[in-house]
Amino acid sequence: MSKSIGELATLCLRNLEAYDFDGVRAMCTEKATVWHNDGRGDQTIDEKLEQLRPLAGTVGSLRFDITRQFHSADEVLQQHVLRLAMPDGSQSEVHAAMYFRFDGYLIDRMEEYVYEAGTA
Repeated sequence: MSKSIGELATLCLRNLEAYDFDGVRAMCTEKATVWHNDGRGDQTIDEKLEQLRPLAGTVGSLRFDITRQFHSADEVLQQHVLRLAMPDGSQSEVHAAMYFRFDGYLIDRMEEYVYEAGTA
């Protein structure tokens, strides 16, 4: 039984939590691209994964808590909170909206918009 693209998008994030960058890469098309609102513009998936690799040595753990997820035939849009725990015990949260576009069952494009959550 095949996984839905929503489940595949979640699995991609679980691979990132495990610092399984090869697993993430295997879930993507050869020409997959990534955009992030950090001002760098489009990157190849390989460039993005190289940028993320140092996390394995500096972040104690990370966890994506998905709060909403919507999908159509080949797209997933979701909101999540990335929770980071540092080796010194400090913690932080990053709120983001993320878009995945699929080509078949492989990710062809990811876009992530990080935003500051309002306080009550």
